[in-house]
Amino acid sequence: MNIKGIGVFALGTLFGLEGIKLLSSKDAKKVYTHCTASVLRAKDSVVTQVTTLQENCSDIYAEAKAINEERYQKEKEAELDDADSEDTEL
Repeated sequence: MNIKGIGVFALGTLFGLEGIKLLSSKDAKKVYTHCTASVLRAKDSVVTQVTTLQENCSDIYAEAKAINEERYQKEKEAELDDADSEDTEL
């Protein structure tokens, strides 16, 4: 094995160990905690918005069904009126 490869491995191991120490420090844990809290707040906001959107979609769907039902009734009445007027002409 060559010396350069051993040196690169040793440096990588050293940086890895120091990185673990840095990532497990009290300051790093504070950062992780604040980031997690921020993500949870964002999640709550998104859930609230999605719930509002779902409620609005349900209302829109119900109103659209009512509009179509009314339209079908008017068309049916118009057909019956046309049929009655044709019968009276004969």
